[in-house]
Amino acid sequence: MAGGLKKRSVNLAGHATSLALEPEFWAVLDRAAAADGVSLSGLIARIDEGRGARALASACRVFALLNPPPQGEGDRAERGGGG
Repeated sequence: MAGGLKKRSVNLAGHATSLALEPEFWAVLDRAAAADGVSLSGLIARIDEGRGARALASACRVFALLNPPPQGEGDRAERGGGG
């Protein structure tokens, strides 16, 4: 993966929550939210509701791994490809 952690603030149940993920995971979450027609906070709220005892950042990474972008989407840097 190309970058370190990127921190974003999202609103969950009326509370600002800070979440740190690698840029590649944020890219998958952003695309998934857009494809579902929801905000990033809305998508993360759904992930939060179903995560059980798992940490939110871990649950978001698992979601991204289970919902990869279709083949050919995203740039090579997001997928970890070289130049």
